[in-house]
Amino acid sequence: MSLVLDAAAQNLLFREARTANTFTDEPVTEEQIEAIYDLVKYGPTASNQSPLRITLIRSPEARERLVPHMAEGNRAKTATAPLVAILATNNEFHAELPRLFPHFPQAKDVLYAERPVRERSALLNGALQAAYFIVGIRAAGLAAGPMTGFDPEGVRKVFLDDDHTPLMIVNIGRPGPGAWRPRLPRLNIDEVITTV
Repeated sequence: MSLVLDAAAQNLLFREARTANTFTDEPVTEEQIEAIYDLVKYGPTASNQSPLRITLIRSPEARERLVPHMAEGNRAKTATAPLVAILATNNEFHAELPRLFPHFPQAKDVLYAERPVRERSALLNGALQAAYFIVGIRAAGLAAGPMTGFDPEGVRKVFLDDDHTPLMIVNIGRPGPGAWRPRLPRLNIDEVITTV
C-alpha cells in the first residue's frame, strides 16, 4: 500500500527536508506563522491538553537577550535567522482542560491535579507538538533549524516563568547558502519495528 500524500509532499515534509543552518534575510510573516499554527494545532495530544507555548523572537533586543543562552555552535545562526521561536511547555495546561476536553472537564482535577504529573505529561505532549510545528514549517515551504543546544534555565528566566519549561529553540526562514549538511543515515525498519 502506498501513502496517500504524493511524492512531492512526502519529499517536502520528510525525505528532502533537513535542519537548516543558514537562512536568507527574507522575513517570516505573521500570516505564515498563523497558517502554520492553524494546521498543526490539530495534531493529537493526551486529553487534548495542548501544552506547547511558542515565544517568537522578532525584535533585535529580544534576540540580543537570547543569543548568549545558546550553545556556542548555535549562536551565529540564531543571531541571523529571520525568525526564532522558543518552544516551551505550559505546566499549568490543566487550567484549560474544561474548555479543551469538555466531555471530561473533571480531568483537570482527576488526572492532572499534581504538578509532577503535569510536568511529565507536558514534556511528552509538548515534544509531540514541537514535532508537528517543525513539519508545519516545512509544509509552509520554509526551513526549520530546531536546536536543544541552549541553557534552558537561562532562557526560562529571561523569556518565560516558573510555570513554563523550554523544550527547544527553532530558527525559521528560507534556507540560505550552504544551509544543509549531508543526509545522515537512518535505522532500517527491522531495527525499529518488532512484530509479536
